[in-house]
Amino acid sequence: MGNYLTDRRKQLGLTMKQVAEAVGVSEATISRWESGHIANMKRDKIAAYARALQVKPTFIMTGELAEELPEAIRYNETRYAPILGQIPAGEPALTVEEIQGYASIPYKDDAGYFFLKVSGESMAGAGIHTGDLVLLRQQPCAEDGQIVAARVNGDEATLKRYRKQGDQVLLLPENPDFEPRIVPAKDFDLGKAQIIGVALEVRHEL
Repeated sequence: MGNYLTDRRKQLGLTMKQVAEAVGVSEATISRWESGHIANMKRDKIAAYARALQVKPTFIMTGELAEELPEAIRYNETRYAPILGQIPAGEPALTVEEIQGYASIPYKDDAGYFFLKVSGESMAGAGIHTGDLVLLRQQPCAEDGQIVAARVNGDEATLKRYRKQGDQVLLLPENPDFEPRIVPAKDFDLGKAQIIGVALEVRHEL
């Protein structure tokens, strides 16, 4: 997978040491990246690596020189989705939507996919814990019982189980130590609240 990185470096007549110094990492890291281990590369390193190889950041993840980076990246048969920072699974807090890296996904359609990193234990009963990566599909609506990433009060965001009840939406924790979040259904119509995406799977740190 990483052969195009090696080929580009050699095309420019650069050594691993020179690239490593330009990016601010070790030669071992460059060697690892050139071997294809690039899924968790941080955004600032992607940008620095691209500058060192005189290419766009899209090339680092895809090997393609002209294509713009989509939310899910295809390279041959493997696709990637960005990791967009943290979302609490406890009290709602600001979500920092900054790409921290990329991870592979098993889907090949054109829907928007992204990962959010969990902070908090309110969804522990659903097997979602602090440090886990939750893969979500971008969509503005959800069915009862689905776990969603929802934005409330403009900027606050939370990961909860979605339940519509009359003119209210219940954002339910999976931990008895946490209280449900009750949001007027009209807030979703007025843009004061928003479903960001629906959870598809969770990946645990070993």
